[in-house]
Amino acid sequence: MEGGNAIFPHPYNEKMCGIVGYVGNKQVVPLIIEGLRRLEYRGYDSAGIAVGGSGRTLELRRAPGKLRNLEDVIRENPLHGTYGIGHTRWATHGRPTEENAHPHRDCTGRLVVVHNGIVENYLALKHELAAEGHKFVTETDTEIIAHLIEQELSSAAGSGKTMPLEEAVRRAVRQLTGAYAIGVISAQRTARRDRTG
Repeated sequence: MEGGNAIFPHPYNEKMCGIVGYVGNKQVVPLIIEGLRRLEYRGYDSAGIAVGGSGRTLELRRAPGKLRNLEDVIRENPLHGTYGIGHTRWATHGRPTEENAHPHRDCTGRLVVVHNGIVENYLALKHELAAEGHKFVTETDTEIIAHLIEQELSSAAGSGKTMPLEEAVRRAVRQLTGAYAIGVISAQRTARRDRTG
């Protein structure tokens, strides 16, 4: 503190992403869209949603630009489910395009991630994962998080073990450098309603 004022190394930036999630019995799309509408001021380069609960897969819809563009995409190609995550983006890595809009999938397509913040070591991690056979389709730092979680689950399965999704997320996050918040859902794991540390 200098002169009674706190000094913050990373000043507050209103240009950050918005993340919304829901797990329950209601149809999730209207709930997430309303949540994104309330957070749209946090990001408006692109928006996206991932939804599960109507089968064994996750469905994604994404659009560049404002939230209304995503709403148009959903009107043209509806999706239904009882759990999901949504995201409004303020681009830091990668152009504001449909491909770079969140959520991002792993190689299997059964796991998706949304992210707010910056993963500082994403290029090194991306090179390591690519060497392991992971295929990347975006310019973002976020996509590597989905692949790291996939790698943790795969490694456990290769050893004949089953790893809970929460543990795979914890292990993946330990490899990240930066400041961030993430949301993760999987088509193969039931969502937990309790908070884990």
